[in-house]
Amino acid sequence: MQLRKLYRTIENIASRNVDNEEDLLKDVIQEIVRSEEINIKGGRIWKFDPKTGSYVLLHQLGEMAPIRQHYRVKVKDYPIFLELPKLRTVLGNEQDQYLRKHGILNYSATGIGETIRWKGNTLYRYILAFNADHLNETLTSTLNIISSALSSVLRTKKIERKAQVLERDIDKARDIQKSILPQHEMRFQSYELYGVSIPDRIVGGDFFDYLQVDGDNERIGVVIGDAASKGLSAAAQALYTSGALRMGFEYQTKISSLLSRVNRLLHKTFSEEHFVTLVYCELTDDKNGLVIYANCGHNNPILLRARNTAGEMIETTGQILGPFPNESFKTDNFLMNKGDILLLYTDGVSEATNEHGEFYGEQRIIDRLLEHREQNAKDITCLILDDVQKFNSVGTQSDDKTIVTIKRIQ
Repeated sequence: MQLRKLYRTIENIASRNVDNEEDLLKDVIQEIVRSEEINIKGGRIWKFDPKTGSYVLLHQLGEMAPIRQHYRVKVKDYPIFLELPKLRTVLGNEQDQYLRKHGILNYSATGIGETIRWKGNTLYRYILAFNADHLNETLTSTLNIISSALSSVLRTKKIERKAQVLERDIDKARDIQKSILPQHEMRFQSYELYGVSIPDRIVGGDFFDYLQVDGDNERIGVVIGDAASKGLSAAAQALYTSGALRMGFEYQTKISSLLSRVNRLLHKTFSEEHFVTLVYCELTDDKNGLVIYANCGHNNPILLRARNTAGEMIETTGQILGPFPNESFKTDNFLMNKGDILLLYTDGVSEATNEHGEFYGEQRIIDRLLEHREQNAKDITCLILDDVQKFNSVGTQSDDKTIVTIKRIQ
């Protein structure tokens, strides 16, 4: 049989759906022995046991005297096995008296699958031994092709299994992350709110939240945050931070005290480079539109007054969360009048780039706010985010994008 055709034949046989590696190898040996084009009459599967330093017989098939189940041969008695990672197939004269009594005077040994380290040596996890009328160098090419094809399939199946587990884990992570995000739309007293978060990957480090206590209609906390890391690590930080804020808010803790406690928790739980930035705004039922806020190293929110054409930047009031456990956090405040708009966003919005590497930037955000200021909070959020997405569609860099719009309507 041509070697390429042999490779494809083995690959097709091994690609069947089976429960585990050992069943796969049994199926392959069975097909090889049955094949009239491959001059092999029988085969055995041996698996390495690192505890005993020996290969254990798993399965045998074909024209051979039966060997007792789980028979072992020690690596120290077959030093040639150490050459398999280099040669893939070796031929030798059998020295084991038990095996010689069962008609195995000469043997072939072909390494299959992944290699493992044992006492400073590299060994194949599996060895296939075959019976043939003529065990000679001519057979080596055939056995090497069998080894190569089988090892490739085993490696692919292992990757597929890991990918399936990872996919399930990512699906769970995505569901968990969705669960921590509130409903997009919210009404509170004289305000309408609308938030959207779009991860750059399947999951991301951006989050926003509306914090309320049952029966308390006097205040609502609005949070937007960004974990510095990426992917699953960032999603874990976002989940942790959001949960800590929710728990602390229920105890009606002062904003500065709440942020200090969350900061210490993050410091204990995550490494310094895995910090979090966030803006916390507390809307109240105050008739003058009092808003209390803290900006912990986050992008400056933009406040657009109903009668102004220039946006005001809400400056930082404290450090990022996580690296500095003894940091204190200050709050500040401003008033929102009817028609005023407060836009919270993450750097994935302002630092989105186009194909030339240009940033979207704060001024474009202000320009879009001015353009859509008469719209409701939902439309403002969606229109700005859509413009950012178009700007960034072929950009040189991309990140999670989150926007929360707060508009006073009465």
